[in-house]
Amino acid sequence: MSITAILIAALVMSVLGLIFGALLGVTGRVFKVPSNPKVEALRECLPGANCGACGFPGCDGYAAAVGEGKAEVGACAVGGPACTAKMAAIMGVEANASVRMVATVACQGHSDHCLEKAEYQGMSDCIAASMVNGGTKACPYACLGLGTCERACPFDAIHIDPAKKIAVVDKEKCQGCKKCVAACPQHVLSMQPAERSVAIGCHNPEKGIALKEKCDRACIGCEACVKACNFGALAMENGVPKIDYEKCVGCMACADACPTGAMTANFEERKEAYIDPDKCIGCTLCTRQCKFDAIEGALKQKHKVLGACTGCGLCAAKCPKKAIVMRDRRAPRNKMDKVKKAPAAPAAKPQAAAPKAPAAPAQK
Repeated sequence: MSITAILIAALVMSVLGLIFGALLGVTGRVFKVPSNPKVEALRECLPGANCGACGFPGCDGYAAAVGEGKAEVGACAVGGPACTAKMAAIMGVEANASVRMVATVACQGHSDHCLEKAEYQGMSDCIAASMVNGGTKACPYACLGLGTCERACPFDAIHIDPAKKIAVVDKEKCQGCKKCVAACPQHVLSMQPAERSVAIGCHNPEKGIALKEKCDRACIGCEACVKACNFGALAMENGVPKIDYEKCVGCMACADACPTGAMTANFEERKEAYIDPDKCIGCTLCTRQCKFDAIEGALKQKHKVLGACTGCGLCAAKCPKKAIVMRDRRAPRNKMDKVKKAPAAPAAKPQAAAPKAPAAPAQK
């Protein structure tokens, strides 16, 4: 091939390139889709985890939905309150304070509590093990401890305890993406508030004392926790107590009443009320507020907190003189140490009606 032919071919390709480039430039300008600067700014706020916990396909999808008014700010669990505040400022809306949710394990069925019914020798996967005779543990709802949730977590926030063979969540690392919840075939994991005082450590819906033969920490459905709650924060749902954390004040009375330990609580963080005698005026408002008969004192006398105090803080919130403070406990709660009340007077027995006099005989 001659040099002339090569030069002509190169010239033709160059001209064609210029023509097509100009056409693409004109087409791009004519059919250009205007970008939304808010969407770009929103995307910059998001952490880029692309976990899908917000319900959209990645951070780009969520930013576009918020920018177009199809979603609200605050759905990014990974970004947290700081991300919510930035997005709210961009959209010109008020950022509502949201409760941080973390994954929670509703099972205490490790080897010390739950019986093993079989030895599993298959692949190390909870889904596979659950398909073999319903798992390896006597309780069909127990955590199998084979790490399916651990492998699903993109934040290294959940691990299998090597000794107990049960899942343990690191609340500080958990970002609330719910991937472990979706991965668990036993439905052991659920989302609960990070700053909670009590939790339910069992989700077996069966009832009866026979459950203790499978696991000595099982919830037996006795409803003792529901009866112990004086704030209406507990109710039975599908055979298992459910906590309404908006009503729960953290008194832990439900955990005190649980006969099996299925209801767990941070007892080491439990507080107690203390009444400053120099500030107390004996108004008795605290005694009327206390739902556990844990404050004694008559009108215009100094009041005292007894060992039955649960640390709910209701008395401190209502004291008009701010004489009550919540402090660290000096001793575990003694629920029997209550205000001594006078026994109720027995009801008066109705008096027996006087016998009627016999009627006088009729005169003939």
